[in-house]
Amino acid sequence: MRLSLSALLLAATTASFAAAFAPPSLRQNGVKTKLRAAESTNIPGPPYSGPAVKPILDSVSYPQDMKRLDMRELKQLAHELRWEVLESVSKTGGHLSSSLGVTELTVALHYVFDMPEDDIIWDVAHQCYPHKILTGRRERMSGLRQLGGISGFCKRKESPYDSFGAGHSSTSISAAQGMSIAKSLLNKRRNNCIAVIGDGAITGGMAYEAMNSAGYLQSRMIVILNDNGQVSLPTGTPSAGGTVPASQLSTYTSNLLVSKPFQDFRDFAKSFNKLLPEGIQDVNKRIDEYARGLVSGGTLFEELGFYYVGPVDGHDLDNLVPILEKLRDSPNNKPVLLHLKTVKGYGYPPAEAASDKMHGVGKFNLGTGAQFKSKPTAPSFTSIFANALIDAAIDDRAIVGITAAMPGGTGMDIFGRRFPKRTFDVGIAEQHAVCMGAGMACEGLKPFVCIYSTFMQRGYDQVVHDVAIQNLPVRMILDRGGFVGNDGPTHHGCYDLSYMGCIPNLIIMSPSDEIELKNMVMTCAAYDDGPTVLRYPRGTGYGAEKLQSLFGYKLKNDEIPAKGEVIPIGKGRIIRGAGGMIDTSKDSTRGKSRKDRVAILSLGTRLHEALVAAQEVEDMHDDISVTVADARYMKPLDVDLVRDLADDHGVLITIEEGSIGGFGDHVLHFLSLDGLLDDGNLKFRPMVIPDTYFEAATQFEQYDQAGLNSRHIKGTILRLTRRMEVPVLEAIEQEA
Repeated sequence: MRLSLSALLLAATTASFAAAFAPPSLRQNGVKTKLRAAESTNIPGPPYSGPAVKPILDSVSYPQDMKRLDMRELKQLAHELRWEVLESVSKTGGHLSSSLGVTELTVALHYVFDMPEDDIIWDVAHQCYPHKILTGRRERMSGLRQLGGISGFCKRKESPYDSFGAGHSSTSISAAQGMSIAKSLLNKRRNNCIAVIGDGAITGGMAYEAMNSAGYLQSRMIVILNDNGQVSLPTGTPSAGGTVPASQLSTYTSNLLVSKPFQDFRDFAKSFNKLLPEGIQDVNKRIDEYARGLVSGGTLFEELGFYYVGPVDGHDLDNLVPILEKLRDSPNNKPVLLHLKTVKGYGYPPAEAASDKMHGVGKFNLGTGAQFKSKPTAPSFTSIFANALIDAAIDDRAIVGITAAMPGGTGMDIFGRRFPKRTFDVGIAEQHAVCMGAGMACEGLKPFVCIYSTFMQRGYDQVVHDVAIQNLPVRMILDRGGFVGNDGPTHHGCYDLSYMGCIPNLIIMSPSDEIELKNMVMTCAAYDDGPTVLRYPRGTGYGAEKLQSLFGYKLKNDEIPAKGEVIPIGKGRIIRGAGGMIDTSKDSTRGKSRKDRVAILSLGTRLHEALVAAQEVEDMHDDISVTVADARYMKPLDVDLVRDLADDHGVLITIEEGSIGGFGDHVLHFLSLDGLLDDGNLKFRPMVIPDTYFEAATQFEQYDQAGLNSRHIKGTILRLTRRMEVPVLEAIEQEA
């Protein structure tokens, strides 16, 4: 009976007050405006075009300039801002659709809150382009993700309006909580900390850890869940979970979005509750809490201690602004989760229609959305890996593929189309991916855990604790080893050789070209005695012509082999001897003196640069001989090859696409312990990525800055053979 009375009281009160206190849009339409579906907006085209002039945006240099705008002008600002993003990214490339989907939210946040005193933390921050434009960087957008330009992510040193740097996911809630606690302990006048996190990033375990802590500590903060239905890149890859987003949480939030009675109960109850006397407010609050549980079963976020608000249309400024103002002005310290439904790529039909929503794009035709992509002369290393894995999986049903929300970036989308039931996308959960792979290996499967090098950092404990210590045959595939180009320091794969190289039981290999990549995939598939690591860079293969002319391959019918073959574990190979390839006659006139005999030992695709440098040096000097070897493996190191090179040469140079502490240090460690440096007859130089961070640029520019291109190898050879004077710093300073 109490239930019936409560329900009747709520229904009656709601009916009485709904018409009087509903928002204007509800009074006009009679029902709450439905969330916009993911369909094209009313933009003529193709060809598509934006406003010829942007008078409102032109008047806004910083967020404080927005405070004088009325709602009509805010909507116009959002329209102009969206097209400013489109026009900028069409010329530079970058992360497009995420920014388009949060344009209205960005306008609302900067209108309601006062940065930089208030903190807005963008999770991942690939959606921060509208934020950058509104915070004094509009004129610098032409240099977005370019050498010397601004970052594609938030960066504290770039602007005081970038509260927290990002690039990886699921960090925003933790950062916002830390800032909120600090503001409170330091008795700062204002404490507004807002974390904006997507439905992909919120699948990361760190986000749950932060929400659990925030609810427990009652930290004052606002978490905005930007729910656009795209968890993985791209969503819809065939896998063991089907083609739906790789997240049960996404299913959960989708169910919330369609629970319309729940939305109305909350909106109406909150509308009239504040008008009633305090005693009735308390009763009505209990009724409201019961109704929420009755309709939705209680939300996960409320169970974690958050006050849940939503779902709300993330493109509706009429509702967004007053809701944010109420949250800003609330004296309550309880953390709030505001659930927004947005459309990724909103306002630009080509982005809304694309399977990946045009998440990351190169330069493109603004009128049509067509990207300007030069036709590659050879396939990408990622696609080569994926197709080689398919070849292996055809013959071995135990092979499975695992990815952490990056099927497109790791080639698992290709593998998934061929073997959907053997493809597992776990969402943004690298720790889980590695440990799940370990569990699969225990039962006899052959898991290939395919993760970007930079993201494997997040699963490091599992590599040590769950894989290596137990010596389980998990195949860890690290895409994007080395520099990645325009995404900058948060995405470079510079550290894997260092952080993996110190772990016992690992076999670590890195291919120099596409044939070697195919071979190493087959080698990983065949090796069952322990864990393996295969790392390769972002980029494309070299093609048959260069593989023969520069690398010395003898290809049947001038074609690259369709399938790879198993290669010996821990054995490298010599590619080039004195005067040319090893299968040509030796040039006995070169390197008669030990000091003029140079050996380059390369790991990975710097082999190409080493071969170019070797040829250029020998073309310049008739008496210098340059041997070039491909190590193939960092662990186990081919110590016989290293001994041979050290015994027969006066100069030994290692080169790699990794940081200090990697391959070169392993070689140096062996040389020292083996006594090969004791007599002073060997000069050794490791060429590595220097101990600093490299900002956005092209890959070539980054390797040039790092001193790892062919001209730097040539310069190192000439200095060590005393064919080039090394400038003395003091003399340079005196001349200056």
